[in-house]
Amino acid sequence: MLILKPADIRPSEITSEANYLNRRQFIKAGAMAGGAALSAPASSAIVPAERGAKLDGIGASRFSTDEPANSFEDITTYNNYYEFGTGKGDPAKNAQGFRTRPWTIAVDGHAEKTGPIDFDDFVKPFDLEERIYRMRCVEAWSMVIPWVGISLADVVKHFRPTSKAKYVAFETLLDPVQMPGQRRRVLDWPYREGLTIAEATHPLSILAVGLYGEVLPNQNGAPVRLVVPWKYGFKGIKGIVRMSFVESMPRTSWNMAAPHEYGFYANVNPEVDHPRWSQARERRIGAGVFSSKQPTRMFNGYAEQVAHLYTGLDLRKHY
Repeated sequence: MLILKPADIRPSEITSEANYLNRRQFIKAGAMAGGAALSAPASSAIVPAERGAKLDGIGASRFSTDEPANSFEDITTYNNYYEFGTGKGDPAKNAQGFRTRPWTIAVDGHAEKTGPIDFDDFVKPFDLEERIYRMRCVEAWSMVIPWVGISLADVVKHFRPTSKAKYVAFETLLDPVQMPGQRRRVLDWPYREGLTIAEATHPLSILAVGLYGEVLPNQNGAPVRLVVPWKYGFKGIKGIVRMSFVESMPRTSWNMAAPHEYGFYANVNPEVDHPRWSQARERRIGAGVFSSKQPTRMFNGYAEQVAHLYTGLDLRKHY
């Protein structure tokens, strides 16, 4: 697959395409040449408000895949973000004027530290890492995306949930003026998602604030979104304004809309078909419509890391 670099990204602002395709060799060579600072942790996360701004102090992650990343163009023009329209190209078209500052995240529920928090203060205590993850959508397509984010486990621990907190629930901004898709009753707005505490504190889970070394584009969920790479894409709630520590399993948007099709767990499982299509194979976005599909892997290829979270759980019933 040919990996294209979009024309509007200056080479000085991101890691070169060659370095992304040869990530392990690049990190090793950088360390030998005195460039070990590339993988050193940042003192705290700083996320500029300007669209397309470079993110500094990004550390490399041991959790990244070695698979080639999709192009910036693939990742930013083929999106599911129903708040801006149901077409794959609607978010890129309709989210350009979306305002991501000021931005407040409400933290509530069973935790010692709660309250409304300015986005910049919310992310500031944490380190930025680049995580190159395989991402799987329900509709039989996948991408490999170089996210930049903060560890969700670190965030959860920072707010010190109590023993009553069994789940973490998330909500998206409700703003039909800025989000034209919310003017239609496609879903029960605002968008809602949730994870178990064990899932939220797994080291693979992140809150993404960027991709390809830049501030997260609006159509990809700016200023902050959830990324859980072993689950289907609809778990990746975007434009988060609320994080709640709750005792009971929270209601989630697609499970509310079509419970016979979308379960709470949403783990990638090729052995369980969606009622309207098979989940056994997938096609990588950017490979072309005539390219061969590849087998879908259990837990999207992360079974070794996460299967233990579901010991004793019937994954055909709890889908």
